[in-house]
Amino acid sequence: MKHWLKRGLTSLAVVAGVVLGLMVVGSEPAHAEKTYTIGTVDTFEPFEIQDKNRTYNGKKPGIEIEMLREIAKHEGFKYNLKIMSFNATLTALEAGQIDASMGGMSVTDERKAKIDFSKSYYTDGVVMAVPENSKITKLSQLKGKTVDVKSGTSSAIYANSVKDKYGFKVKYFNTSNTMWNDVMNGNAAATFDDGPVLQYGIRNGIKLKIVTKEINSTPVAMGVKKGQNQELLNKLNDGITWLKETGRMQKIINKYTKGDAAKTETDSDRSVWGLIKSNKDALLSGLGETLLLTVVGAALALLFGVILGVMGISDGKIFSSISSVIIYIFRGMPSVIGHKIPLFTAGILTLMLDEGAYIGAIVKGGFQAVDRGQWEAARSLGLPYYKALVKVIMPQGIKIMVPSLVNQLIITLKDTSILSAIGVMELTQTGTVIIAQNMEGFKMWLIIGVIYIIIITLLTWLSNYVQRKMA
Repeated sequence: MKHWLKRGLTSLAVVAGVVLGLMVVGSEPAHAEKTYTIGTVDTFEPFEIQDKNRTYNGKKPGIEIEMLREIAKHEGFKYNLKIMSFNATLTALEAGQIDASMGGMSVTDERKAKIDFSKSYYTDGVVMAVPENSKITKLSQLKGKTVDVKSGTSSAIYANSVKDKYGFKVKYFNTSNTMWNDVMNGNAAATFDDGPVLQYGIRNGIKLKIVTKEINSTPVAMGVKKGQNQELLNKLNDGITWLKETGRMQKIINKYTKGDAAKTETDSDRSVWGLIKSNKDALLSGLGETLLLTVVGAALALLFGVILGVMGISDGKIFSSISSVIIYIFRGMPSVIGHKIPLFTAGILTLMLDEGAYIGAIVKGGFQAVDRGQWEAARSLGLPYYKALVKVIMPQGIKIMVPSLVNQLIITLKDTSILSAIGVMELTQTGTVIIAQNMEGFKMWLIIGVIYIIIITLLTWLSNYVQRKMA
């Protein structure tokens, strides 16, 4: 708890600094060693494999992580990993928030328009997999059926290029494991995915079978933003060449793709209770992160929202208009904060801006719901505007808005899950990582869902209690 409190207070200070000077970029000392920010994914075995502590410090972190370690040592640079969804790595790369991206990334003509790729270190092809008891063996049997693919991948690109020819529909997912389980449960006839990724999953318990040879084989490489970070690109190319010439690259690839060596360590007890016991530390850490995000984010959102609400009822048209515009903007579009500030702080800022806009609307509506005669009576007694607001209007408005504010707290708790898109390790992202390790998607999401239900139930009881007291 002390750790969470310390992080919360630290984030409050950082948020204040970021809000006041988000556009100020400090320069590194001349003697500082070059450190690059590399974007990667957390659920793309065998290229990236997190350990039970949700880090890449284990003995088998994946092909690309081991490769990057070796290159960094050989070329003499340091790096920080930013873990996010695959689509988010591409967006962050284009926005200049990361220096390079990797994640089993196929080299395509579309991506070449915006990305300068390193030398290739792997050739990856798309395969089709179906449930173990399926009679489908070729693409022509997919007519009128649904095929699952992962958004933004070469598999999705290929599926869309042939869906009209073979007459099937495409359904999109963000993670391979969720997609595979959808097929195993009979919700789709087949899935397209990268060959080594599917092979890895099948070796580790996924009940699917591959029924086609690799299709549309493409090289896999790292990438930097087009026309930028050429120094890093040269280091990556030199490192890849060195790994290939010394045979180290093939040893790394064989470690994750050949026989029993490609299997993960699995827990013997795969029951719901067994999964809870074996992952309790990770689940508690994710829960703590979620609660901390909720509390700190809601507190800052409340402050931001009260400011917007007070501005919204001010006599001056300028302040009222500014408030309305801010509320409209942040209620109508997601808030995405740059990845180069700490991810936790980015998450807090996102919640503050997004939820604060809704709270601003609640506060403004609560104050406006107070009878206009109360304002007139207070002002006729000689009270200045701010005293009339604080002593007369605010107490009545708070009574009106408290139930809605408590309900907004519940919404903030649920909205923390969207921060998994930028890699914040809250409860949802923790579940995603655990599933990538044990392939128990249904059971783990059941556990995560129950945890959310318990917390939301407690907050609902709090809301009902507050409403009764206010009545």
